[in-house]
Order: sequence, then C-alpha cells, then structure tokens
Amino acid sequence: MNATDRTPADLLRSALAADPGRPLVTFYDDATGERVELSVATFANWVAKTANLLQGDLAAEPGDRLALLLPAHWQSAVWLLACASVGVVAEVGGDPAGADLVVSGPDTLDEARACTGERVALALRPLGGRFPQPPAGFADYAVEVPGQGDRFAPFAPVDADGPGLVVGGEEFTYAEVVGRAREDAAGLGLGEGSRVLSGLGYDTWEGLSAGLFGALATGGSVVLCRHLDALSQAGLAQRVESERVTRTV
Repeated sequence: MNATDRTPADLLRSALAADPGRPLVTFYDDATGERVELSVATFANWVAKTANLLQGDLAAEPGDRLALLLPAHWQSAVWLLACASVGVVAEVGGDPAGADLVVSGPDTLDEARACTGERVALALRPLGGRFPQPPAGFADYAVEVPGQGDRFAPFAPVDADGPGLVVGGEEFTYAEVVGRAREDAAGLGLGEGSRVLSGLGYDTWEGLSAGLFGALATGGSVVLCRHLDALSQAGLAQRVESERVTRTV
C-alpha cells in the first residue's frame, strides 16, 4: 500500500488503484449460513454510496459524531469507511443520546431512539435485504442506499489528524488508525496477499484491526466470521482451507 496513506479512506483508494478485483471482505454468519464476498471494487462502491447518503441525505459534516450500534458485519465495515470518507467520527457502541447521528442494527433500535438527530437502521439480512416493515423513526439503509451515487467526493478535505474513531473508550485520529493497523499487521506477520480469519467483534480495537483495518493497511483481505462459536472445529478447518486463510485470530 502507499506509505503516504494517512486515513482509512486513503487506504481504500490505494487498494482500488492496485487491484480492484481481489477479495477484500468475505463475511460469514454461522447462525444463518450467510456468506458474502466483496471485492475491493464492490466494497468501495458500497462505501461511496453510503458516504453519499451520509454527506448528502443525512447532512453529516466533518467532526459530527455517529453512534455505530452494529456487530462485526460487512455492512459495519462499509459504514466505518464511509465515516472516514466524510470525516465523521464513528463511535462504535457509542451513546446515541450524545451523538449527532445513529446507525443501528435490528436489536438496538430502542436504544438508538435516544438520538435526536438522523437515525438509520440496518436489518442485517442476507444480501443487504431491507426490513419487512420499516422501523418507525428510522431510514431503512437498504431502501435509501441503492439510489446513491457510485462515486464520492467530500465537501471538505478530511483531516487525518482530527478525531476519527472511538472504540473501547479510546479515541483515535484517522492517522492513528492507519498507523496502529500497520503496526498490528506487522506484529502478526501480515503482508500483501495475507488472508486473515477473524471471529472477533468490532467492539474492540483488536477486533477492528484484525477484522478490517489490518487488511486494508497491508494489501490483504479478511474472512470476517460472526457467530463463529456455532461452527464445529472440523467446519473451521474446512473454512480455513477453502478460503486459503493464512492467519487466524
């Protein structure tokens, strides 16, 4: 990746320029049997559409705080990169009452209603499906995002040294996210082409680094597994082999 990249959005742009067709995020939900594979190009397209929704329809501005109430999921990864593209601070598991916007999964809607700003809900159904009945007071992400533009340009440059991410009670600038992801990846022996299987949640830095940012920072890819404890040891071994995993965390 480019040594000059200082934000997660920079990392994604470099990945797109280098090899848009390679896998970036492969997602499994072992409670439902879902599998989704996103190439760099497909992932970047979802990020662009989500960033356009965030900046345009939701009127989010750099420095705004977004409470991200989502589990480790491919759509959560999209939202993290969309926030980084706009300059919005993603607070993973943050307090909706103190946030400018909230993005919620189906299990945290009551909690998310404490946000007085814009509210977006994700059904987290296979293939990004919508809610059968839209939750009151929320925009349904699956309804709103398809019509958004496939290219994104921020209204204002994103400050790499400004606040970018809050997780586990710790705040990081975008540059710190990139720097720490590179350090973590080096510590795990990851490099270009590495393929990491992670069953960690996104509610810790370790989970975010292993399950997203480390792959972006090194030219690798991630096999992100939700409800991994539902998979047998034999099933895990088969997945490691079939997905050509080089490192498990």
